[in-house]
Amino acid sequence: MKKRVMMLISIVFVLLLAACGGNNASQSSEDSKNGADNKKLKEVSIMLDWYPNAVHSYLYVAQEKGYFEEEGIKVDIQFPANPTDPLNLAAAGKVTLGLYYQPDVIIARANENVPVKSIASIVRSPLNHVVFAEDSSIQSPKDLEGKKVGYPGIPLNEAMLKTMVTKDGGDINKVDMVDVGFELNSSLVSENVDAVIGAYINHEVPLLNQNGFKTRTFNPTEYGVPAYNEIVLVTSDETLEKDKDAIQAFWRAAKKGYEFMKENPDDALKILLDNQDEANFPLDEAIEKESLQVLLPKMEEEGSAFGSQDEQSWEETANWLKETGLIKSVPKASDMMMNIEE
Repeated sequence: MKKRVMMLISIVFVLLLAACGGNNASQSSEDSKNGADNKKLKEVSIMLDWYPNAVHSYLYVAQEKGYFEEEGIKVDIQFPANPTDPLNLAAAGKVTLGLYYQPDVIIARANENVPVKSIASIVRSPLNHVVFAEDSSIQSPKDLEGKKVGYPGIPLNEAMLKTMVTKDGGDINKVDMVDVGFELNSSLVSENVDAVIGAYINHEVPLLNQNGFKTRTFNPTEYGVPAYNEIVLVTSDETLEKDKDAIQAFWRAAKKGYEFMKENPDDALKILLDNQDEANFPLDEAIEKESLQVLLPKMEEEGSAFGSQDEQSWEETANWLKETGLIKSVPKASDMMMNIEE
């Protein structure tokens, strides 16, 4: 009897040990799962070139669809308080990335040695065109002689117009350039000016068309201006060295967002509209839809994948900027750009 009791006690003890072991294993498994779920995502910040609009749809798609998280990063999308913030804050390391304009990146690097470089092309050719009324007598840039051309007081626009008029055989000194700030559309509609430069074919032109003001435009690349990248993705030299893995992860997710946007433009626009800054920059769905139709062919041109860059484009644009007097020396292409996937 005593022997049987001892055997029962031994069996109970073994079962208790097994139960405890099972509980510990279960707890260990749960802890492991929680550890994976709570794994800290690497933070990446990006400052847009302006408030959210069609050109940024791929970023919001990547965020909404979880592509950034899949790559192990948490992305903070910010808006600029000042037009130069994306460049300056990226250069200072206050944001990881910024969206900016290729000519301005070159000017900043050449004239002030601002330590930024482009790591990807977002829009591969100019969106800034000369815009004028459809029924205008203007047929080519030379016809701007004796006319008033409104612009937002930016030297780059002056250089572009001078190149275009001169290439077409005209005299830029006979063109009356009027600084209208950013009242480009209203100046054109009110006939205070005969044409404007600084207006974008994916924003100002659709707005004018929607309001019944039909337009024609001159593409600057057809009149001597190099096919510069309208928008590029920039970071600082120091940030690139420190956070290259996270930036590459960002770009992989951004490309997934772009592919979705390309295949599903309406769905991408819905995601954008859900993320608009309605208080400061409300979006019109019809305008953004037209804008995206303009943008997509310029984001991935034939033979050039989304994001890819080449030194020739940077050298041609820099040489043109030097010819116009906007820069005094041409930086090395390798100082101005690189492909983040390299």
